[in-house]
Amino acid sequence: MAAKEAAVAQFLREYPQIEQAESDHPALVGCAEAAWSRAPGCPAGIPVLLRGLLDQAAGPEALRVLGNVLMDSVFHVSAAMSTALPFLIRLAAVPDIAMRPGLVDLLVVAAELSQPVVADNERQVLLLGNDCDHLEREWCRAAFAAHASALRALLEDETLPDGLISADDRECLLKAVELQGDLS
Repeated sequence: MAAKEAAVAQFLREYPQIEQAESDHPALVGCAEAAWSRAPGCPAGIPVLLRGLLDQAAGPEALRVLGNVLMDSVFHVSAAMSTALPFLIRLAAVPDIAMRPGLVDLLVVAAELSQPVVADNERQVLLLGNDCDHLEREWCRAAFAAHASALRALLEDETLPDGLISADDRECLLKAVELQGDLS
């Protein structure tokens, strides 16, 4: 937690204008009011990092720090990922955002890591842990399902640049949307 807080603080020192930037972008509606503090280990600065994604100069660093904050390890999303997903999905749908490819990549990672673990697959359990020990996966699946229409709209957008979403990434994101319905 301390390292994540320090990374956010460093970002704010490097890009102080982002903290004062207007947060009225349609993709970020509700961001400031989201229950960030309920997510264990969630730094308070996530809304600022999300706003930073809209800034041409700060965007690359905001994406890097946000990615680190929303991941607990290479194999685990943080508890804050499910709260961030609606905003990440909406931001990825913004055509002129420079960080769009990185946002799509982050969505794909979240979708892949939120897939349920097969309890009798020893290798999968060894790498990813049991689902009962990683409730953040279920929370992410629920967030993907709750925002399925926005994610499907992104995937069906005919104006997407070629190569922004590969066939494999598209399949992974669609699976994340459809999986929750299968588990209910």
